[in-house]
Amino acid sequence: MTIGIDIGGSTTKIVGVTGHRLIEPLTVEANDPIASASGALGKFLSVNGLNLNEIDQVIITGVGSSFLGDQLLGLSLKKIEEFKALGYGGLYLSKLTSAIIVSMGTGTAFVKAHGQCIQHLGGTGVGGGTILGLSKAMVNLSNFENIIEVASEGKLEHVDLSIGDISHTEIGNMPSTLTASNFGKMNDQVNRSDITKGILNMVYQVIGMMAIFAARSQGDKNIVLSGKLVNVPQAIRTFKELSRLYKVNFIVPDHAQYCTAIGAAISGSPKDFGVKKIQ
Repeated sequence: MTIGIDIGGSTTKIVGVTGHRLIEPLTVEANDPIASASGALGKFLSVNGLNLNEIDQVIITGVGSSFLGDQLLGLSLKKIEEFKALGYGGLYLSKLTSAIIVSMGTGTAFVKAHGQCIQHLGGTGVGGGTILGLSKAMVNLSNFENIIEVASEGKLEHVDLSIGDISHTEIGNMPSTLTASNFGKMNDQVNRSDITKGILNMVYQVIGMMAIFAARSQGDKNIVLSGKLVNVPQAIRTFKELSRLYKVNFIVPDHAQYCTAIGAAISGSPKDFGVKKIQ
């Protein structure tokens, strides 16, 4: 069995693969990367009824992996660069041979993955951290689940200026409901639900449009979404709208939240999982 661990700034994700089978992944929250990785491995073994001697190798990735040495709980560690792990994971989960892989975390990264290489195209600081920071500053909410719940009752037409607000006819192929200016319609009557929904809409529109630009620059139409932010209802609505408008395929595979950890786990022998090995 091979274990893949993605050590982030506040959460650590872990998954195991054996043969061609994926063992159900899990997440551990901790600010200290060493404690987080150790806790994740211990919890994974306990939940799945495994012993340390059943683990053949542990492959780690993520920003927190630099804090770990060569061993974890007595097991030798191998490290893989985060963008390469993201590319492997995105291709494996989507069953594609070429795609733009988007990692939506605290910020957002864009990777091109295909049979010849995995290339980091760039990124943006707009992501989950933006949602938390703006929500705290504007409506005094700092819990992500609470933000999503409050936003569910919001109305975008109370905060965002749409094409229909500034034109009686459609402009080009843009429908009247499309956002012309995020927060361009704010007034004193908006409530916290409207504001939080506007924050989510802005973040997902920025990520979505940057992903589309990245795909167009690489001559690709397939965009694989990964990270915790993909599970938010506002994300699904925004990406569906952008998909229809710009003729691209936004794909949210099963286990998208664990894409990078899965990529790390299969990176030792990606061909066994239907992914071409990148040198």
